[in-house]
Amino acid sequence: MQKLPLILSATLLVASASQSTWAAKVTSFQSPIAEETFQTEIVNRALAELGHDVGSINEVSYSVGYQQIAQEAESDDISFIAVNWDPLHNAMYEKLGGDKVFYRQGNYVEGSAQGYLIDKKTAEEYNIKYINDLKDPKIAKLFDNDGDGKADLAGCTPGWGCEKVIEYQLDNFGLRDTITHKQGLYSAIISETITNFEQGKPILYYTWTPYWVSGILVPGRDTVWLEVTHTAHPITKDTSLANGANYGFNVNAMRIVGNHSIAKKHPDVAKLFSIMQVDVNDISAQNQLIKNGQNTMVDINRHVDAWIKAHQKTFDGWIAQAKAAK
Repeated sequence: MQKLPLILSATLLVASASQSTWAAKVTSFQSPIAEETFQTEIVNRALAELGHDVGSINEVSYSVGYQQIAQEAESDDISFIAVNWDPLHNAMYEKLGGDKVFYRQGNYVEGSAQGYLIDKKTAEEYNIKYINDLKDPKIAKLFDNDGDGKADLAGCTPGWGCEKVIEYQLDNFGLRDTITHKQGLYSAIISETITNFEQGKPILYYTWTPYWVSGILVPGRDTVWLEVTHTAHPITKDTSLANGANYGFNVNAMRIVGNHSIAKKHPDVAKLFSIMQVDVNDISAQNQLIKNGQNTMVDINRHVDAWIKAHQKTFDGWIAQAKAAK
C-alpha cells in the first residue's frame, strides 16, 4: 500500500480534528408551550445548516432549562434556549451564574409586550384605565365569575416568571382583597376567558405578545390594556414606556441563551446567536395557525419551512456570517 507523504498525512489529520470540533451535538430547550416551538426550530435549522448534530427539542420548565444549560457551561457541545425573556427571566439567569456560565448576545425577537387587559365595553362604561381601579370592590365585582365578590384574573402559570410580578403587584397595589389570581394551565384558563367574552361577560386577564390570544381578543377592538399608577416590579425599577404609558411590565426581548463555552469553541454558533432576528408579528401569525388546529410537529415544521423560504436571503445571510466567523 502506497504511503501518503508526511505533509499530506499531517494535513488530513488536522482537517479531521477540525471537522470533529466543528460538528457538535446540539441540545435545545423550551417550555411546554407549543407556541415556542416555531422560533426554537428556526434556530435548530440554522445550526443544522452549519453542520451541527441537532437533536429533538427538550420541553422543560424554564428553570430546568437554564439549569441544564448552566451545567454545560464549559462543554464541547451546544445547549441553548431561544425564549429567554429579558428582563422577565433575568432573576433566573443571574441566580445560576449569568454571563459567567451563559452566552447571550443580540435580541432574537423584539417588542414582546405583556400586561393586564379587560374587555373594551366594561372599560368604557365604568371608565376603568388602571389595574389599581380594581381596588374599589364595586369595580372588582364586575369581573367576578365564581360568586365570591372578587375579580377573577386569568393569570400566569407558576414557573413562568410573570406570576411573580403579578403576585408582587397585588401586594404593592393593595389588591389582595379584591382580585383573585387564577393560576394553572394557561391555555385552559384563557379559553374560559374567551368563552366568557363571547357570552358578553366582563373579562380580566394577563397575556403577552407574541401569542394567539391577541388575535382573538384584539386590543383596541375587543379589549384594552390596563396601566398601573406607578412602577411596582420585583426585578426592574421602571416599567414606564417612552410615551409615558406604564403597563406594569417592561417590553421584553426574547434572546437566545447558550452555554458559555460556545464563544470560544464554536464561534460560528456564537455569531449565529448574536445576529438571528425574527419579527414578532411572524411569530404571532404562526401562533394563530397553532390555535386553529395546525399544532402537530409536522405542521410546525411546515410553518418553519415556509418561513425560511419566504426569508431565504436573510437565512442564508445568517449562515454566511456564521461560517465567516469560524
